[in-house]
Parts: sequence; structure tokens; C-alpha cells
Amino acid sequence: MTTQENGSINGSDHADAGVDHGEDPNVDVDITQFAIPDIAAHTRAIAHGNRVVVFDTTLRDGEQSPGATLNTQEKLDIAHQLARLGVDVMEAGFPAASPGDLEAVRKIAQTVGRKARVDKNGHVAAPPIIAGLARANKNDIDKAWEAVQDAVRPRIHTFLATSDIHLEHKLRMTRDEVLETVGDMVQYARSLCADVEFSPEDAGRSDPAFLVQVLTVAVQAGATTINIPDTVGYTTPEEFGELIRFLRENVPGAKDVIFSVHCHNDLGLATANSLAGLRNGARQMEVTINGIGERAGNTSLEEMVMAMYVRGSQLGLDTDIVTTEIHRTSDMVSRYTGMVIQPNKAIVGANAFAHEAGIHQDGMLKNKRTYEIMDASTIGLNQSMLVLGKHSGRHALRRKLEEMGYHLDKDELNEVFQRFKELADKKKTVTDADLEALVGDEIYQPQEVWELVNLQVHCGTALQPTAVVTMHNTVTGETVTDAGIGTGPVDAVYKGINRVVGVSNTLVEYLVQAITEGFDANGDVTIRIEVPEHSRGYKETAQGRPRRRLFSGRGVDTDIIVASAKAYMQALNKVLAATPDSGSSAASAVSIAADAPEQVA
Repeated sequence: MTTQENGSINGSDHADAGVDHGEDPNVDVDITQFAIPDIAAHTRAIAHGNRVVVFDTTLRDGEQSPGATLNTQEKLDIAHQLARLGVDVMEAGFPAASPGDLEAVRKIAQTVGRKARVDKNGHVAAPPIIAGLARANKNDIDKAWEAVQDAVRPRIHTFLATSDIHLEHKLRMTRDEVLETVGDMVQYARSLCADVEFSPEDAGRSDPAFLVQVLTVAVQAGATTINIPDTVGYTTPEEFGELIRFLRENVPGAKDVIFSVHCHNDLGLATANSLAGLRNGARQMEVTINGIGERAGNTSLEEMVMAMYVRGSQLGLDTDIVTTEIHRTSDMVSRYTGMVIQPNKAIVGANAFAHEAGIHQDGMLKNKRTYEIMDASTIGLNQSMLVLGKHSGRHALRRKLEEMGYHLDKDELNEVFQRFKELADKKKTVTDADLEALVGDEIYQPQEVWELVNLQVHCGTALQPTAVVTMHNTVTGETVTDAGIGTGPVDAVYKGINRVVGVSNTLVEYLVQAITEGFDANGDVTIRIEVPEHSRGYKETAQGRPRRRLFSGRGVDTDIIVASAKAYMQALNKVLAATPDSGSSAASAVSIAADAPEQVA
């Protein structure tokens, strides 16, 4: 394999270019051919081209969002979808954070990192680079390498803060100590892995002259990508773009390495700052699906990609993203993390392609371009008005789901079909939105320790809300029935479930939305619960801050009480999955039920 010198990320990385291998690009493909033989030539080609490397950190920085905790299987599912989306680099996690994180990154490296895929032109392309984050110390770097080394294209991403406020209050290091540490640790990482990325944390508030010193050391030590993070979302587009230009012009050798941008959205400027960085020579953007991340979040992948897609002639930049996979990826991440997308969110929000004002509707009927700058189909949003009903069969459902981009195996299809028939008995027509919700509710689920078998609720103006729940423990095989009394029907259901499952927690968020219009609409409930530190433990972020142990859940049903119960069970099962000895005894779960706090819903 030869490496392209024209800036193409995949370029001759394509095997059998021009042949469409459909859904299985791995047939008769030698995966080892995708290894990068000359990292210097590879990075130089990208640095001097107009193709932007998409570095997705949904599984690392995105997962640091409060309540967005993902288990290993959920991370694998998202990683496979990110690969279908066409991301070039996948930061799969922070291996030193915990044995679980290391194992998740390792599994992604061994599967997604060794699987060819189909690119946006229908050609077989290389698997994504799999990166692991590491602080600038040998222990973290060793764990990162242990986790990513099985990928065909591994990367170690190490970082150290450079702003004076971080040096004084967090690191308690001098500038000379930082320079020495950066040189030693980048060199050590490079001794293990040819592809090394270095980030000066809080670069947006760092002294530019000191940044030049730090990055000079990093490049000389072997860093192939230099990432400039606006860690706290402090900069404006003009100054961030100028910083990228200044560093590329003043760091020796900078023009032959990839400069990257990593912006946070604390001032709502993440996308603008990232675009400014690209216009000043950066050729990698670090992004997350739906813009999730710590505090106000990260730069949104879909916003950056579609900005370059729609304004390509003005920006002169492009990506290898398969844009028709954006909507499905966004929906999967939203459902797995429990982080609901705001309706007016750019590109993927529910209102992004909706038009209510009369003057807008009139213009749309005459010419869509009067008020739409892109087609919904470009991001994979199916707006077909064709609907299914209660007389539709399994074959029709499969075809419809495949048209929407969902390729389910036999067991998954049977599960969704059963839910579809139940819904079709309650609704005259089942829309695309209903089907997406069913797929998400049935397929994007954590492994169940406890499952809800039956639910009965009594409530009314003259009744004390009471709920009777029957639960089945999938580990012990035991079935338990108990009841709860609450201030409302949801409160009663949650108290009944608590008496059986016995997971001490506090309900911190409860949201119910209608998926479609009408009185027969599906209800979509999202909740977030917090578990106490003493019972489940806290986990640190890569920056050393304690993470709140929040777990989310999401449920869909035409009955919002049932949907609420499903959402709560999903959240509880995530908590149990995060606890090694969870689910070992249904009896013990009942015995500690009295410790569960009262809920308010």
C-alpha cells in the first residue's frame, strides 16, 4: 500500500476501489494492508491537503457528561455505528480510568479497529484509527497502549496542562518541569506507538510563547498530531483562529504535522471556533455526536460536517463522513446516553426540518430552497409519508426498517415486530418516528438483571395512587411481586420497583415527550437517577475531576406510566451492570429495599 501525498485521508487506503461491497466489506479483504507504513508521510499529506480528519471523542469526552455512563456493550454498539458513519479517528476511552474502561477500549480496538468498512463512495476503506487517552505519565501511557495496540491503526493521545492557572493550582509544576515532562512522555509514547497525539490542556488560556516552547518539544519528541484544546470554551473565533495560525508558523516542523482543534461550548462558540481553526490550517477536528460533553458540551460533529457539506465552495474543505448515517448515529447516542436532543438543535433537532409559520410553508411548497439549505435525506432522516398498520406483516416491516437504515437480525426483528403489532392495535397508523422509537426502545437496551413483567396502577381524584409491580430476576430466575403507594401514579410505580430491586438512588430528572402528534401518540420518557457515593463509588474524568454517578433511562409506550416504568428499569439495570455483584440474589435485593429513598415524579 502506498500513502497518498495529496491530503486524502483514505485515498489509496481503499482496497479494490470502485467496487461496492455492500454491507460486508470484509469479504476477501486483507486487513493488514490498511496499516500506515510511513506515519510521517501520512501526516504530511493530511497537513498539506484540504481533507479534514474527523476525530470523534463521543466515547471519551462525550461519556464524561453527567449521566452519560455507558457499559462495554453500549460502547461497542456506538463504536460500530461511528465506523459506519465514517469517522477517521475514534477516541474510544480513557483506559487508565478503570479496568472496565481499558477492557472496553481493547474490545473496540480488536473489533472495530480491525474491520474494513464502506466509505461514502461505496468503496472498501480502512478501519478507523483507535485512540486511547492518557495523562502524561508512564502508567497511563502503558494502559493506553495495552488497550489500543491490537487495532490496525492505533494511536496514543497524551496531554498535559499548559495554562498558568492549571500549572499553579492543579499540577503545581513549573514551566521547565512541564517542558521536561512533555518531552519525556511523548518520546515514551512514541517508543510504543508510531502515531502519537499531544494536547496542551487549556491551550486557549495559555501563554502563546510558552505554547510554542511546549509544542516544539512535543514535535521533536515524535508527536504526529498536535491538538489545541479550548478546554473551558473561553476563546472567540478570531483569537482561536489566530492562535492556530501563530503556532503553525512559529513551531519548527509544525507544517508537516497535523494540527487539531478541540473546542468546548461554554460560550456557545465551539463550532465557530473549530471552523476558525480549520480555516487557519488545522486539519483535524475533535467532535462528539450531538455535541455532548462536559459542562455545555463539545463541538458537534453534525454541525461541523454539514457546514463543510453545505458551504464547501466557501470553506474549501471536506470530510469522509457518510452523511446519511448522521441521523441514526445521533438517535443511537441519544438513546444510549439518555441525553435528549433539544428540538431546535442544529441538524438533528426535531424542529431542524419543520416549518410552521405560514409564510415559510408557502415558500416551501413553491421551492424547498426558500427556507431549507439542505435536504433531510442528506443526514438520513426519512420523511416518507408511507405508513404501516395492523395488517402489515413481518416482511413489510423488515423492508421498511431497511429503507430507514436499520438492518436487524432475526431475533431483533421478532422483538420489534411484536412491539409493532401491539402498537398497531392501539394506533391506526405507525409512522417512521414511531418505528425509530420502537427500534431504540427494543434494541438499544442494557443487559437486564431485573425485568418488568407486569404493572397495575390505581389512581384518581379520590384514590391514593397505588401500583402493583411484578419483577423477574434474570440471574436467579425468581419472580417477585410488591406494591408501592405514592403522591402520583409514577411515584407509586417507582416506589414499588424500589421495594423489589432495592437500589438506593435519587431521581434528579424526569421528562416526558410525545413522539408524534395526536392523542394516540407514543410517549417517550427520559429519566436520570443519581446513586450515592458510598454505595457505588465515583469515577474520575481524564482531568481528575470526580464524576457524578448519574445513570439515565429511556422508555417508549403509548401509556406514559408504562413508559416511565421502562425508563426507570433501564436506568436501574445500568446501575446494576456497573456493580460486579449485582443481581446475584433476588432475595437480597428485596431485603435492602427499605433503604431506597422516596422518589418524586
